[in-house]
Amino acid sequence: MDFFKKMDMPQGQTDKVPTGEAEHIKCLIIGSGPAGYTAAIYAARANLNPVMIQGMQAGGQLTTTTEVDNFPGYPEGTDGTAMMEDLKKQAERFGTEVRWGTVTEADFSGKVHKVVVDGEKVITADSVIISTGATAKYLGLESEETYRGGGVSACATCDGFFYRGKDVAVVGGGDTAAEEATYLANLCKKVYLIIRKDHLRASKAMQERVFNTKNIEVLFEHNTLEVLGDGSVVQGVKLLKRKGQADEAEVEIKVDGFFLAIGHTPNSDVFKPYVETDETGYIITKGKSSKTNVAGVFACGDVQDHIYRQAITAAGSGCMAALDAERYLAEN
Repeated sequence: MDFFKKMDMPQGQTDKVPTGEAEHIKCLIIGSGPAGYTAAIYAARANLNPVMIQGMQAGGQLTTTTEVDNFPGYPEGTDGTAMMEDLKKQAERFGTEVRWGTVTEADFSGKVHKVVVDGEKVITADSVIISTGATAKYLGLESEETYRGGGVSACATCDGFFYRGKDVAVVGGGDTAAEEATYLANLCKKVYLIIRKDHLRASKAMQERVFNTKNIEVLFEHNTLEVLGDGSVVQGVKLLKRKGQADEAEVEIKVDGFFLAIGHTPNSDVFKPYVETDETGYIITKGKSSKTNVAGVFACGDVQDHIYRQAITAAGSGCMAALDAERYLAEN
């Protein structure tokens, strides 16, 4: 049953659905982080009176990073959470209303777009900017959580600088893992590429780069059992090595950094019935714009970028989305 048809049920209904009059706004931004906050800054300065729904992780993935050294304007570096708080304050300074909550339903079938926040609050909007990001995939180990921010990372470009001259490990067998391993090899003393299968899934070109890089050691048929450390920082990894059909052995390697490169999941599920995505779930935007296939709906940041996934590129796309939304509203 269509969700918004359910909302029109008579009083006395037993279904737990949103009730009451919908709130209407000009520009709704769904998701925070560099893309969302930048979109909010530009939208607010254009008098679009934006309202932001922060999402489950206020500030986005960058709040899980302890140090940010590669964002322009911070010569001494900054803390990821502090940086997101700065962006939030800047957005609020120009009039953005930032709210807690998560969009749980969406209906983009009409000219006026509808969403439901936390299964209760109904909002209609003339324009919508989606900046819900993407969630890095982890192995699901308890020790990963223990050392996240203390040596466990899902972004070599973001954090590799901190491991110059040290030994690190990368988990994954695709193009992303191969690319991150070769990137780290330019910074680190030794890079272990941990692969659970007996072959790389990466393209032939990327495989050649890996095998031709002297300080990369490929560990085929190894599964990660545990990230080791002193309770604060990573000191090694425990692996399970397949030696034969029924012969396995545990091995430990000493590393200072543990990088996950097994993919990301774009946070786009709630929008998929209306917004076009690729086979992985990344929202498809038109040309060099932030426009989706739905008029008045725009996407920015990691929810539509599976290539760069950097704070600075996310911020740039947030600027684009706000400008696109401003022009759309002016024309309509």
